[in-house]
Amino acid sequence: MRFVPTAIEGVLGVEFDPHRDARGFFARTYCEDEFAAAGAPLRACQINLSRNETAGTLRGLHFQPEGEETKLVQCVRGKVWDVALDLRPGSATYLKWFGAELSPEGLTALYLPVGVAHGFISLTDETDLLYVMGEAYSGRGQGVRWNDPAFGIHWPREPAVMSAQDAAYPDFRP
Repeated sequence: MRFVPTAIEGVLGVEFDPHRDARGFFARTYCEDEFAAAGAPLRACQINLSRNETAGTLRGLHFQPEGEETKLVQCVRGKVWDVALDLRPGSATYLKWFGAELSPEGLTALYLPVGVAHGFISLTDETDLLYVMGEAYSGRGQGVRWNDPAFGIHWPREPAVMSAQDAAYPDFRP
């Protein structure tokens, strides 16, 4: 695995190193020791799958109110535009965002540290995202609106499907 810094402090692209042969390939997508050595501590506590039937499905931007949630996000089917938004007031990249296209062909994932909100929009039908979570979901998740002008996030398309909750988040106030 290779850990690639992004425009957001602590958010890393994780590039996989596939070992190919006639059968296909094998790639390690997570190793606790390698993540720790890269300054991205993540101990898998929970693994989640997000299935998105329709292109244009938007989820997010979500975070835990306590700010104690690390995650590794990987697209295992289809294609998404994945966004990380820095909500850490003390960070040099506070209120900055980073977006990247994730797909199985790209062999890349995103590591999101504590205090970074996450969201995505599916670019194809039948898209699956796998989340390796460093902490169990507390049930008190919060969010900020995907198109809030305070962030200026550039999405590649308008959402076709989203939850009422994600659509109704109020304007951000620091």
